[in-house]
Amino acid sequence: MFRQSLTRVLTPSLISTSASSSSSTSYAATRTMMMMMGLTTRTRMMVRSMAMTSEQIRLVKATAPVFQEHGKTITTHFYKRMLNNHPELKNVFNLAHQETGAQPTALANAVFAYAANIDNLGALGKPVSLIAHKHASLQISPSQYPIVGKNLLASVKEVLGDAVDQPTMDAWAVAYQQLADILIGAEASLYKQAAEAQGGWAGWRPFVVARKEVESDEIISFYLEPADHGKLPTYKPGQFISVKQFVPELGYEQPRQYSLSSAPNEKYLRVSVKREMAEKERPAGKMSNLLHADVKLGMQIDVSPPFGDFYLDLDATTPVVLISGGVGLTPMISMLDTLTQQGAKRKVTFVHAARNKRVHAMRKYLKDVVAKNSSFVSTSIWYEDTTDAIANVDYTNQGRITIEAIQDQVLLPGAHYYICGPLAFMQDVENQLAAKGVAKGNMHNEAFGVAA
Repeated sequence: MFRQSLTRVLTPSLISTSASSSSSTSYAATRTMMMMMGLTTRTRMMVRSMAMTSEQIRLVKATAPVFQEHGKTITTHFYKRMLNNHPELKNVFNLAHQETGAQPTALANAVFAYAANIDNLGALGKPVSLIAHKHASLQISPSQYPIVGKNLLASVKEVLGDAVDQPTMDAWAVAYQQLADILIGAEASLYKQAAEAQGGWAGWRPFVVARKEVESDEIISFYLEPADHGKLPTYKPGQFISVKQFVPELGYEQPRQYSLSSAPNEKYLRVSVKREMAEKERPAGKMSNLLHADVKLGMQIDVSPPFGDFYLDLDATTPVVLISGGVGLTPMISMLDTLTQQGAKRKVTFVHAARNKRVHAMRKYLKDVVAKNSSFVSTSIWYEDTTDAIANVDYTNQGRITIEAIQDQVLLPGAHYYICGPLAFMQDVENQLAAKGVAKGNMHNEAFGVAA
């Protein structure tokens, strides 16, 4: 039945006629995406030289329903195949996400989106930019792309069998190389910018844990200072770094990405890490528990340069509304810290949701900021459980964030909204804002999850 369903999906009569766009039209969309990402003329010319034909586009787009239905089966097989053949890549990939299935799911969704938009790649500009920034923070190299491509294409054939023919496989090989070239070009540009920035660097740089500060029952801030005592770059508030540490339990180095949680400064990079405990079918976080329990003052950690395309527009003068859930407050603290240090005087509303007082990080900092900047900074704090908390001291509202209840604080003329937290939380907040007439272009988000 599995094979029969695949054959049915791939039947030519079910292929949308919209997939028959010309290769020149496809390249125009690809060029638009590359220009949006700031890629060099050389990279654009390289991709143009291997633009897909209309028949290849048709074949790839026709497989989109297959990846929508069976993508996770393919990508789960792919990761097992690749990591068995290339165990050195276990130092690159988050092995916890392999265990939970989060990484295969993310890749399956990405492949489906690519196939569905193969004739309109301009629609993928933001997701591809996000992937490029994530890859750059992990120090992904061009030499790793052929390994991924070989194992991904082999997995498609091994899982789908006779349901996919050679012309379709050939079309996917060209499609993969097209995307690989776009990402390699984008990542090369990011690496160059990071290395050439004042205080910047290339690759991994050793930092020393100079300070650990408990922020809540779940979150500890790590103050990381360069082991070489060199300068630090001026990053954009909202960006993140990767930290890498050997995990004895796994026998491999593991990188993790954490938002920077303070304004840029000349002395340290600060990340605030939530300790991920085991919950239902989700295992405890290997790296977060290692950092909390075993990483001591004076120990060294390898750190990537700052990356990320979610950041505060410091040139704007319009009001700013920062909305976060749980540990999603960390990039918002960086934004708030920057705004108040620069004395921007833009009206700022900080909205945060936490389960309770015990897990609400950086409470004292927020109170101090409001006290010092009450003329332009206000907060709205929401707790689900108010046990041991004092109304209008620790929190202002109970339950989940409801825009209706705080519209006078947050529905400000020309305001831009920065939203960070779990995906369901962000979707709910954005839907509420949209219902109140907030334009999509005024909402900016960062989901704490897995990138392909």
